[in-house]
Amino acid sequence: MSSPNPHAIDADTLSGMKPLRKVVYSIGSNLGDRLGNVQGAVDALSDTPDVIVVDISSVYETKPLGGPPDSPQFLNIVVVAETTLEPRTLVERAFAIEEAYGRTRSGERWGPRTLDVDLIMVGTAVVDQEDLKLPHPLAHERAFVLVPWYEVDPTAEIAGKGAIADLLAKADASGVVRRDDLVIDRD
Repeated sequence: MSSPNPHAIDADTLSGMKPLRKVVYSIGSNLGDRLGNVQGAVDALSDTPDVIVVDISSVYETKPLGGPPDSPQFLNIVVVAETTLEPRTLVERAFAIEEAYGRTRSGERWGPRTLDVDLIMVGTAVVDQEDLKLPHPLAHERAFVLVPWYEVDPTAEIAGKGAIADLLAKADASGVVRRDDLVIDRD
């Protein structure tokens, strides 16, 4: 603690409380009811204990990266939340939400999917495990993450990669189109 007050106390340490950390999710769908799938993921995140949704970007339609050449376009959003949960719990919740919407991971990498819930970052945590990497190792070069993220948090930074604004300036955002006719309920 670095307070100029010599009598200041760290209330979190005394109470056992965990500090809130910013968490960023990228959510997308390109199969089935794309908007319904994305809305369902937002609702599921909002219903997650100890996750407080702070902001939700507009909906963007995006060209798929990788996968089969005939893949349908994605609908993508970014959700910014606050949480006391650990990264492992947050990624397990993301996988459970995907599974609830019929996502299977046995197919082609970057192939079409009903729902994709990517954990982009949790505070300043840096994690490098086989099934959990934070910040997300490709987020800094993906316009479908950077464009909606910049919309809701223009001063955000990715640990070790830089400011979202600078990263977005280098990204090809030509395939990312804001869809003002599609709205996510922020219930």
